[in-house]
Amino acid sequence: MTDKITGIEDILKRFPQIKRNALIPLLQAVQDEFGYISEEAIDRIGSHLSLPTSKVYGLATFYNQFRFNLPGRNPVKVCLGTACHVKGGDIILENFERKLEIKEGETTPDREFSVDRVACVGCCALAPVTLVGETVYGHMQPSKVEGLVLRTRLEKEMQEREKQKNEATE
Repeated sequence: MTDKITGIEDILKRFPQIKRNALIPLLQAVQDEFGYISEEAIDRIGSHLSLPTSKVYGLATFYNQFRFNLPGRNPVKVCLGTACHVKGGDIILENFERKLEIKEGETTPDREFSVDRVACVGCCALAPVTLVGETVYGHMQPSKVEGLVLRTRLEKEMQEREKQKNEATE
């Protein structure tokens, strides 16, 4: 059994069999553990709760809190709450999609970035707002998108060089 299957099975053991009201907490637990909900997890949850896979998937897709792709190492969350939307949050989102060549909810092929919209990050005075990882960037402008992506890539490259340097001196 793979680690993922074992992890899913461990989560399922924490929830009583055939309790349909455990569906959302089960989905949340799987996403907390793995960062997303895989097809395999949906199948196993359905079997565990004696629900058709279509019911599990239908409920999971109804709520925007659940994701079905593994998030990137640098998750980009673009706020589209009222203040951010009014100040151009949708344009910021489009620029990230264009620069990273992915759509909202997707992850780049190298798994460095994923892009998602969020309802509100609670920084309305800084609108429009974007989070890259845990860092909040306020007063975002479309022209800042390329710089943020480049900065993140350069920071990764610098960390890799530092790691290689440290390994060479050991």
